[in-house]
Amino acid sequence: MGSIFGLIILVLDIIAIVGVLKSSMGTGKMTLWIILIIIMPVVGVMLYFFNWQEELVFRNRVHVNIKR
Repeated sequence: MGSIFGLIILVLDIIAIVGVLKSSMGTGKMTLWIILIIIMPVVGVMLYFFNWQEELVFRNRVHVNIKR
């Protein structure tokens, strides 16, 4: 059971790191996110995906407001 959990965390870490690298963040912010994800994999991934969801909601609100 532990190895499955570890594998899931590893896959989520890789997805988060690739997402950070593909984002339009500045170099400093990108480096901090990657270090956070590597040092604290579970917490780093949860924070990244929570922040990513907030960013999507903010982008959608701005996009909707621009259309009006």
